[in-house]
Amino acid sequence: MEKFIAGLAVGSVLGALWVANSNKTRTLVRRGQEEFKERLDAYIDEKLAALGKGEPAPEGAEPAKKGK
Repeated sequence: MEKFIAGLAVGSVLGALWVANSNKTRTLVRRGQEEFKERLDAYIDEKLAALGKGEPAPEGAEPAKKGK
Protein backbone atom coordinates (compact mmCIF):
# COMPACT_ATOMS: atom_id res chain seq x y z
CA MET A 1 0.00 0.00 0.00
CA GLU A 2 2.86 2.39 0.78
CA LYS A 3 4.46 1.74 -2.62
CA PHE A 4 1.15 2.47 -4.31
CA ILE A 5 0.76 5.82 -2.53
CA ALA A 6 4.40 6.75 -3.24
CA GLY A 7 3.93 5.83 -6.92
CA LEU A 8 0.73 7.81 -7.10
CA ALA A 9 2.43 10.88 -5.60
CA VAL A 10 5.45 10.62 -7.91
CA GLY A 11 3.21 10.07 -10.92
CA SER A 12 1.11 13.10 -10.03
CA VAL A 13 4.17 15.31 -9.67
CA LEU A 14 5.71 14.06 -12.94
CA GLY A 15 2.40 14.50 -14.74
CA ALA A 16 2.06 18.07 -13.49
CA LEU A 17 5.62 18.87 -14.59
CA TRP A 18 5.01 17.35 -18.02
CA VAL A 19 1.86 19.41 -18.56
CA ALA A 20 3.58 22.61 -17.40
CA ASN A 21 6.55 22.03 -19.69
CA SER A 22 4.25 21.15 -22.57
CA ASN A 23 2.37 24.45 -22.22
CA LYS A 24 5.64 26.39 -22.05
CA THR A 25 6.89 24.59 -25.13
CA ARG A 26 3.71 25.31 -27.05
CA THR A 27 3.92 28.98 -26.10
CA LEU A 28 7.53 29.21 -27.25
CA VAL A 29 6.73 27.51 -30.55
CA ARG A 30 3.78 29.82 -31.20
CA ARG A 31 5.88 32.88 -30.39
CA GLY A 32 8.64 31.70 -32.75
CA GLN A 33 6.13 31.08 -35.53
CA GLU A 34 4.61 34.54 -35.12
CA GLU A 35 8.04 36.20 -35.22
CA PHE A 36 8.94 34.23 -38.36
CA LYS A 37 5.68 35.23 -40.05
CA GLU A 38 6.24 38.90 -39.19
CA ARG A 39 9.78 38.83 -40.60
CA LEU A 40 8.62 37.03 -43.74
CA ASP A 41 5.78 39.51 -44.27
CA ALA A 42 8.16 42.44 -43.84
CA TYR A 43 10.61 40.92 -46.34
CA ILE A 44 7.86 40.28 -48.88
CA ASP A 45 6.50 43.82 -48.46
CA GLU A 46 10.00 45.25 -48.94
CA LYS A 47 10.54 43.14 -52.03
CA LEU A 48 7.19 44.12 -53.55
CA ALA A 49 7.79 47.80 -52.82
CA ALA A 50 11.19 47.65 -54.50
CA LEU A 51 9.74 45.92 -57.56
CA GLY A 52 6.89 48.43 -57.74
CA LYS A 53 9.35 51.36 -57.82
CA GLY A 54 11.37 49.76 -60.60
CA GLU A 55 14.38 49.29 -58.36
CA PRO A 56 16.45 46.13 -58.51
CA ALA A 57 15.19 43.35 -56.28
CA PRO A 58 16.81 42.96 -52.84
CA GLU A 59 19.70 40.57 -52.47
CA GLY A 60 18.84 36.92 -52.67
CA ALA A 61 15.91 37.46 -55.04
CA GLU A 62 15.90 35.53 -58.29
CA PRO A 63 16.07 37.57 -61.49
CA ALA A 64 12.88 37.69 -63.57
CA LYS A 65 12.94 35.32 -66.55
CA LYS A 66 11.93 36.73 -69.93
CA GLY A 67 9.78 34.60 -72.20
CA LYS A 68 10.75 33.89 -75.80
